[in-house]
Amino acid sequence: MAVAGVAAAQFLPWLVAGLLAGALADRRGARTVIAAADAGRVVVLAVLAAAVATGRASIPLVIAAAFLLGVGETLRDTAAQTAVPRLVTDAQLEKANGRLVAGEIVGNEFLGPPVGALLFVVGAALPFAVNGAALALAVMLVLSLPLSLARPGRDPRAADAGVSTTGPAAVRGGALAGLRWLVRQPLLRTLVVVGAAVAAADSAWFAIFVLYARESLGLGALGFGLLLATGAAGGLAGSFAADRLIARFRHRHVLTWSLATTAGVPLLLVVAPHRVAAVAVVVTTSASFAVLNVAALSIRHRLVPEGLLGRVVAASRMLTFGCTALGTLAGGALAARAGVEAPFLFSGAVAVVATLAWWRSSHLAAPADPA
Repeated sequence: MAVAGVAAAQFLPWLVAGLLAGALADRRGARTVIAAADAGRVVVLAVLAAAVATGRASIPLVIAAAFLLGVGETLRDTAAQTAVPRLVTDAQLEKANGRLVAGEIVGNEFLGPPVGALLFVVGAALPFAVNGAALALAVMLVLSLPLSLARPGRDPRAADAGVSTTGPAAVRGGALAGLRWLVRQPLLRTLVVVGAAVAAADSAWFAIFVLYARESLGLGALGFGLLLATGAAGGLAGSFAADRLIARFRHRHVLTWSLATTAGVPLLLVVAPHRVAAVAVVVTTSASFAVLNVAALSIRHRLVPEGLLGRVVAASRMLTFGCTALGTLAGGALAARAGVEAPFLFSGAVAVVATLAWWRSSHLAAPADPA
């Protein structure tokens, strides 16, 4: 129950603060929001580290800390996405987004888990203290960014759409303004919806993957950890190759194949439950998901007006996070009722529908659209 409470506390911020995060990013500017959010997380981690070190940590305190850290992460991640098109040229978007995705993979999958585990063995409070120190350094680095990022972006396209990018109205409108704008953009709307559907399919089979690895592949904890590490390596390779793939094949085709591969390749584990097949699946799907993210982010950065980007990001991520949570629940339910192979079949079905929907929408897009 305690673990479930902490997990829920980490996800809940997107439901309660996602709308506000997008509005604040558009109203206050990326540099201001990122620095404030990370500074707040430093304070929370310092309190948590002190409580753990003195033996005063409790389940309610940990849940509250997880929630506040999640709020800070929501604010920070949303604002960070609005900074990219203001820091690099249009031609550099794919490369910049690829490096950002690579950085997330290195931090979240390669360095974070093993370093955190090692620090925890040395001292239970150390992971929180080191995390807080790293965030304090991040705040200083963010404050070294150009002052232009401390001001909200202005784009005549937002004004033409009747959307406020400055003043209290930008905050009051919240991500609803972004959602209203998004539903009027056929190409971007389809991309967000199919991306969320594929995220749900991916989370459905991955939710029971540890069970599949144990029962069908005979892997223990070490073997499963190594399998996940190969997947992270695939994601890293995909993030570095994405800009070159997009330059050669264009966004439309790269996204079509990425959508099909990310959700469709796991079907291989139904017909070939073998360790070699499992390695191929996790490497391929992770690489495809990284390429998908880079291409989708770059299209969004080009199509969305600068002063509205935070709210569109918030609306998109709320849909994706919500579908991911539902996909996880669906994966568990399908495995319980129809067997451990059912989530993989579900993922394959989603792959077909999502790929066809994107293919049709991208071919109907206006010539000016970057797809």
